[in-house]
Amino acid sequence: MIDAVGGAGLAGALAGLQHSGVATTCGLAASAEYPGNVLPFILRGISLVGIDSVRTPVSRREAAWQCLARHLDPALLDTITRVVPLADAQDMAAELLAGNGTGRTVVDPTQRV
Repeated sequence: MIDAVGGAGLAGALAGLQHSGVATTCGLAASAEYPGNVLPFILRGISLVGIDSVRTPVSRREAAWQCLARHLDPALLDTITRVVPLADAQDMAAELLAGNGTGRTVVDPTQRV
C-alpha cells in the first residue's frame, strides 16, 4: 500500500492490511498526526516504510523509475485512474481527506465539466 495522505486515512489503511503487509507513506495531505495505535504492527506484523522524496539521490530515483518502467503495465494504471476537471478538484480533495479516495485521481485543468 502507498499512502500520500497521512492522518486518519493512513491509520485506517494500516488497520486493514493483511498479515505481514507493508505500507509506504510519502505525504501528509490530511495530517502529520497518527490517530492509530501499534496493534496492526504487533498483531499482524505489518511494516510502515517512509519514502524520502526530498533527499533521495538521483541515481536511486533513476533506478526506481527504470524498475517501474520494466514492471508496471500502464494499462493497469489506467484501470485505477480517474481524471476530473479542475472544477471538481475541491470535491475530490474533500473525498480524499474523508478517507473515501482510492486509486489515482488526476486533475486536468483543460477538461470541461
